[in-house]
Amino acid sequence: MAEKEQQQAYPLADGYARSDAEAATANSEELRRQKRKKWLLYGIAFVIFQTAIIVLFSLTVMKVKTPKFRIRPFAYNTLMTGPGVPEFNVNMNVQFGVKNTNFGPYKYDSTTVYFYYNDIQVGSAVIPKSKASFLSTKKFAVPVNLTSASVSSNTNLPNDLSKGILPLTIKSTLSGKVELMLIFKKKKTVDLSCAMDVTTSNREIQNVNCQ
Repeated sequence: MAEKEQQQAYPLADGYARSDAEAATANSEELRRQKRKKWLLYGIAFVIFQTAIIVLFSLTVMKVKTPKFRIRPFAYNTLMTGPGVPEFNVNMNVQFGVKNTNFGPYKYDSTTVYFYYNDIQVGSAVIPKSKASFLSTKKFAVPVNLTSASVSSNTNLPNDLSKGILPLTIKSTLSGKVELMLIFKKKKTVDLSCAMDVTTSNREIQNVNCQ
């Protein structure tokens, strides 16, 4: 009887052992599946993060914006008007600014700025070749002489001079390249189109309006 009871007990023990082994195998496979799933989620999150960084980089650092070329208010020293004659001769150092909002320098070529009174050219100034550093404004002054020698007497010049205000327009085009990361170069052309008033009383440039 004892031998039969022992024979009956051994199959039960073997069954328990097999069940434990199967359970351990199932748990191991489940852990592997969870680990693979976790690494897959990590990979997807990394790809999304990298894509967001690339998009942000493209929309900010790598996006090339057109610089701004403007004339700035300033005071001048020399103004001569003919006594009783509608004419003028002005010497001044015109203040300019090239604003660069890119993450790379804007290197521009030399150009000429033209000054007009009633669409008649009364002077010009040469802008030398230079550059505006990244995220900064290049400020400089250029000497110019404005004269009414080419302005006929049948214009509004006598009336304007009597009011003490000489309205002028300024036009120019600045051509150059924006450099990014010392590799990428993008051509950018900036148009200067401004109006301003030259006051004869306090010798200032006022009401500067640039488009």
